Formats: sequence, C-alpha cells, structure tokens
Amino acid sequence: MAKFRKANSSKPKILVTSALPYANGHVHCGHLVEYIQTDIFVRFLRLIGEDVIYVCADDTHGAPIEIKAAELGIKPEQLIADVYKEHVQDFNNFLISFDNYYTTNSPENKHYSDLIFERLKEKGFIYTKEIEVTYCENCKRTLPDRYVKGKCPKCNAPDQYGDVCESCNAAYKTIDLIEPYCAICKNKPIRKTSKHYFFKLSKFSKKLQSWLNKNKNLQQEIKNFVFNWIKNGLEDWNISRDGPYFGFRIPGEEDKYYYVWLDAPIGYIASTDNYCKKHGLRTEDYWNSKNSKIYHFIGKDIIYFHFLFWPAMLIGSDFQLPRHIPVHGFLTVNGEKMSKSRGTFFTAREFLQKYEPEHLRFYYAGLLNSKMSDIDLNFEDFGKKINNELAANIGNFCYRALNFLNKNFYGEVKEIDNNKKLTNEIKKLAKNIEKNYYALNFNEAVKGILHISSLGNKYFQDNEPWKLINKDRENAHKILGLSANIVKIISILIQPILPQFSSKLQEQLNVQNLKWKDINFELKNHKIGKEQILIRKMEEKEEKQKFPLDLKVAKILDVKDHPNADKLYILDIDLGAEKRQLVAGIKGCYPADELKGKKIIVVSNLKPAKLRGVESNGMLLAGDDGTGPGLLTANESSPGDKVYFEGFDNATEQVTYEEFAKINMSVKNSKVHFENRELKTDKEMVKVEKTKDGGKVR
Repeated sequence: MAKFRKANSSKPKILVTSALPYANGHVHCGHLVEYIQTDIFVRFLRLIGEDVIYVCADDTHGAPIEIKAAELGIKPEQLIADVYKEHVQDFNNFLISFDNYYTTNSPENKHYSDLIFERLKEKGFIYTKEIEVTYCENCKRTLPDRYVKGKCPKCNAPDQYGDVCESCNAAYKTIDLIEPYCAICKNKPIRKTSKHYFFKLSKFSKKLQSWLNKNKNLQQEIKNFVFNWIKNGLEDWNISRDGPYFGFRIPGEEDKYYYVWLDAPIGYIASTDNYCKKHGLRTEDYWNSKNSKIYHFIGKDIIYFHFLFWPAMLIGSDFQLPRHIPVHGFLTVNGEKMSKSRGTFFTAREFLQKYEPEHLRFYYAGLLNSKMSDIDLNFEDFGKKINNELAANIGNFCYRALNFLNKNFYGEVKEIDNNKKLTNEIKKLAKNIEKNYYALNFNEAVKGILHISSLGNKYFQDNEPWKLINKDRENAHKILGLSANIVKIISILIQPILPQFSSKLQEQLNVQNLKWKDINFELKNHKIGKEQILIRKMEEKEEKQKFPLDLKVAKILDVKDHPNADKLYILDIDLGAEKRQLVAGIKGCYPADELKGKKIIVVSNLKPAKLRGVESNGMLLAGDDGTGPGLLTANESSPGDKVYFEGFDNATEQVTYEEFAKINMSVKNSKVHFENRELKTDKEMVKVEKTKDGGKVR
C-alpha cells in the first residue's frame, strides 16, 4: 500500500475529536458533557482564526451490536443506520458543530484498519497464539468482553465486565473473572481454545514513557495513572475476536474479526479522510505531519485505551501522535450516579422536553475545567444559574441597552463615552477569558463574561441614561454607544458557549460573523436592528402533587406467545432510552400482528415480577369495561415520551402491583381520567381503545 507523503504546510492544522458514541443506545446527558466541552473549544478556535476541523463517528462494531440486532429481528446495518439518525439529530439539537460526523462501518475505516494491521504485522508487532476463551454452550458462541460478567480478579467487585473493572479500573482477561456467567442467558460458560492475533503492547513501554514524559500538554494526574500501569508491566493485547461478530474480517481469515477497540479509534483517521476527500484536503496533513495538532477529548473510563493501546498503534504504524488528550470526569445528577430507577437518568431528548439546549451548555461550561473532576447536574442550582446569571445578568443588560438605544436614539450608535478605566478593564478581562478558553477552564471564562456583563449593568445603572437624556442628550447617547459596544463584545465572548444566543444578539446589533479580533470598541456610526428579549427566566417549579406511577410511551417491537400460559403474550418494547420485556394478558383480544408497531402506555416503575415463569419489567395499561381490555395508545408520540396528568409529577420510585391497584383511573369519552384530569403527553391526549365510559384502567 502507498506510503503517506509528508505534509508541506506552514500553518498548523488542528484536528479535534470526541470519543465515538457506541451505536446501540441513545445520547444522554452524561455523554453531552464531552460533546459540549469539545464543541465549546472548537468554536473558540474557529473564532480566533485557527485552521481546525472537528470530526467524530458512530462506533458501530462489536458483539453488542450484532446481538441487539438479532434481538430486534433486523440486520446490524439497519440498527446502526437507525441509531446514526438519532445521534445526528440529538447532536444537532444541542448545537454540536461537527465538521464531519461519520461511521466506523465505512470503506475508509476498513482501509486504514487493514493498513495499520499490515504495517504492525510487517514490523513484527503482531503474532498469533492459541488461547483459552470463554464460550457459552447454551448460546453457542464465544463470549466477548461485555457479554461475560463476574467478580473482578483484582478487587473482587461483583457484576464486572470481562475486560475492565468499573470499580477499580483494572484491566484483565475475560478468563480471569471469578465466578463468570453469560450476560445473555446467565448460564455458566466453559473455556475452550482458539487462535487469536496479538499486538505486542509490551514492546512499547519505553516509547510510551518517553512520549508521556516529553508531552507537557497532558494532565499530570492522568500521566501518573499511566506511568503506574507501565511500571506494573504491559501485557500484549488481543486484537481479534471469533465470529459471530459484527465488524471487519481480518485479511486471510474466514471467521476472525478485528476487535472493536482496534478499529474504533482508527475511526478518527477514517472520518478525517472522509472529510478531506470532500474538501480537497490531504489526510496526511493531519495524521502524518509534525506541524499538525491532534486533540482527543475523552472520559476517564477510556484512559487505558487512549494512553496505551492507541498511541502504541500509532507509533508502530508511523502515524502522528496526539498532542492533547483532555480527560473529563463523570456526570452525577442531583449528587447521585445517573440511574433510571432513581429518576436521575436523562437522554438528550428527555432533557429537551423540559429545558433549552443552550441552558445546559451554559451550565456545563460553568462547571468544566481542565481537571478530571466529576461534575454534578443539580437541577436547583441549574435553575438559579439560568435565572440569576444568564437571564438577570447577561440577558437583562443586553436587552436594556439595545432597547433604550432604539427607543431614544433610533438605534443609532454614533460616538462612544471615553471611559478608559472601564474599557481597559474589559479588554483585560477579555484577554483572561481567551487564556481560559485555551486552557479548557471554561468555568473561569464564564466568570469573566459574567463580570463584564455586571460591569455593563453597573455602568448603565450608575449613569441613569433615562434621567441624563433630559439634561445632556449627547452624553446619554455616548453612554448608550459604549453600552452597545459592550453588548457586541459579550456576543463574541459567549459565542462558543451559546452560539444561537450570540447569533441572534449580533442580528439585533445588525452585525454578523464577528471574530475574536472584533473584540474592540469600534462600533460607531452604525444603526442597530430591533431588540428582543432572548433569554427568559425559567419558570419556578410549581408545587405539584405526586402521582405514584411513572408512565411512558412505548412502542411494541415484537410479540411472542408465553410458553406456559395460553392468555399471555411476551412483548419486547422500546422505551426510548432502553428496551424492555413485558408480559401482558391481552392475547384473546389482540392478534400479534395487530400489536407490532403499536404505541402503548406502560407503567415503567412497576416492580419487576415473574408471571408464569417469565419476568415482566413493567406493565402496559388498558381500559376494561367487562368485555375485554382496550389498549391505551399515543400514536403521535415517541417511545420514551412522558405520559402524565396535568398538575401531577410522575414518581420514579418503584411501586408494587398492590400499590398500583389502589389508583382509581377511569374511562370517559375514550380518554383516561384521574381526579378530573385527562391523561396526556406533550403532543396529544392518550386514547383508550374498545372501552365504554365508566370502564376502569388496569
């Protein structure tokens, strides 16, 4: 294969990536920490005029994809195509500005995976050997890392996956697990031998240590982790998996595939290549040039892969190493680990049902810094920051200044007040904000922007232009001119965090596409546009009564007969953020083909129970007037949408069937009623099929 040509460019090319989201689930608020962090940094680099591109891709390979697709009765390609659309929409909703968002299941990724594999093989860094693997006789398959669980061999923590312990971060082999079990069928697996390919990671200890020592851009706390791993000895890395496996087949093999962690990071190169082909650029200018700068933004759960496996592969195959790998911590919600059962797990779409995307961007920015610390999404604090900082400080100043200028001076900025003390202080603060953006200390950047806005508010308030205009109209006009310039500067400084707000604010100023170099006080002899209130306070929480159920829209994916009961179905349902199995007694009233694709209402917080030997995780709701059940439906809503009675907050704590049975919901005009309220989603009223007035909902 052709060798890369050396790049010849005087201006540094910057490539920024976020970790690739796995293509078997929804984007959630924990994921968004990283994508918002990366996007803020990239937007800042664009503002200051750097030559930067931001690429990412769906991570689409591996046994979980193949197994999930089989469960849904579709091909893996269909599953990853569906998830890709959802991911792209979610990222667009939160204003994540990828230059290229791609997929690892691509011809470019196959090309570079084979290229790197062959280069490593030619240099003697890849070999084969027979090893013991974990095999499930019931499922008739070798169990990959994520499909065998057991106790960690290092710290004895229970229910750990077969590659990395989430409790102590130790990496190990699947066969090292204590008391292993198949995560699919729960049976105890056996061991058998199989030939596999290995990458000689052990040969790269000195080179990795040298890279870590020389690279002053990496967080010291992370380097200390990695040095410790190297000191304890690096083991060679199994880079192949037995079929069935959804991924790229290893050249010359019939039933061996690249392990997903081999081709997943190569997706960074593949996505770059895909972008370059579309824009007349050269991939080697990013990946084979000493003049390029590569940033990988990642979470602390994938340090081992990005600081050991990935750089060793790059060194061994003659690619450029990353200069920066900023690592962030995890997200907690209201001080707790994200949890569905506790109601602290929110998908991107669930968040948007209640809040604005830029509100989350602002809140995260106010917490993010260059450390690996976890951050907490505390909703009480979230409301206060949006109301007191974003709305009452920034939004209020910008609106007041432009409103007064339009009302009293026809929106014209002429001369500006020569207040050197104020303008010099703002220039100094802007310089510090620039440094903090560069250093990824977004929390300090936010403080600086709020400080400038507070100075603007104080300047406006102290000068009282509403009084001064009657005494010294010319001076009042100059004060408004300086205020408008401060608004302009704020619109630039806050653009990486709030791109929509910034764009609308610049539209009101009758300017557009301002860059960092426009942070000055030179807006003169200019007419602004019509002002509008761009940020409103979040409504204070109404005191709502608690409704003991957590009701959601679910889509029926599959229907099977219960093996031990003639009147029961086993339903596979899609709840938006997850898939579940329900057992339902509706077989006599609904044929299976009529149920598939139907959008129903389920109690998602009902305690799991076994019905005639099959576990049911929740319960569908149906009306009953004595003639048989009629399903509750919401055809215009999406899986996972909240279903509620106005004035009531759904509970998240688990309830028993006995507690559910005490709730008195009835049917009237094909609607569900509870305490004179009708059951609804944000898109429609819930309907009840086949049930007369007076029927009960069970």
